[in-house]
Amino acid sequence: MPVKLTLDIFSGRPNPSVVLEGRDAQDILERLRPARRLEEGEPDLPSEPRLGYRGILVELSGEEASFDDLSSKFRVAGADVFGRGLAHHVGDEDIEQFLTSPKGPFREAAMEPEIFERLPREIEQFREWRLKWPIEIVWPIWPWTRCPCAPRYEPAWWNAPSRQPHNNCYNYATNYRTDSFAQPGLAAGQQYASLSCVDVLAGAVADSLIDAPSADNACPREGHLVALVVAPGWDFHWYRKGRNGRWSHKPGSTPVTAIDNAGQIVIDPRNADRGPYTDFCTFMVVMHGHIKII
Repeated sequence: MPVKLTLDIFSGRPNPSVVLEGRDAQDILERLRPARRLEEGEPDLPSEPRLGYRGILVELSGEEASFDDLSSKFRVAGADVFGRGLAHHVGDEDIEQFLTSPKGPFREAAMEPEIFERLPREIEQFREWRLKWPIEIVWPIWPWTRCPCAPRYEPAWWNAPSRQPHNNCYNYATNYRTDSFAQPGLAAGQQYASLSCVDVLAGAVADSLIDAPSADNACPREGHLVALVVAPGWDFHWYRKGRNGRWSHKPGSTPVTAIDNAGQIVIDPRNADRGPYTDFCTFMVVMHGHIKII
């Protein structure tokens, strides 16, 4: 049966995917066979998404979209498998390293060499992230300044199954649903030429976002504040400031969250733990009804 593998790693760009068939698909499924169920006290899959590597999504299709104890859709993360009825150690503990290596199936996904070079570090950081959970998220005592023109913080709306997988950080930050993983500049025919602050910013300006580098985390009088960050040569990511004065973001196809990669509430995206998104580019203002993205 065909097996689709998706590397869940980007926030702005579509995640790379490959489809395996025949013997290649069978070999991967054999190596992914669950070994034993996770026991109490062993790290589970974190309840909050992070920026950077989040595992590999595996989707089975065909007349018999299942394989022994594996469901039709599950996630491989940290040498474990998670899905419907699944929370098990994987049979082959080296499968994750193989899948993400330059000799693995994602070699057919036309990914930049820099991604393969960074993946071992990303996988290790994901393992460390898992060991922190579950954690108690403490909202800091902070003189939050309300932003009356900004969107409400309503993660449940964005996290609905009909919307969550199809809208990225740019959709969420601009509060503009397209179900297309919107790309800066694409609607204006001026999509970014490189994954750099200069080019992604230019694409957003072409979409009619307003560059506001001196905003200094303050709510605008009209519209709402967003922030652009970049993992150079890798990907882009956006945050938005809500009506409650707090920042939130949506890492790619994953749920909306208000915490950073250190498990802390995002008070200012300039100071947040952003994982590989090391370049803070600028604040921008979204004027409601004045932008178009696709």
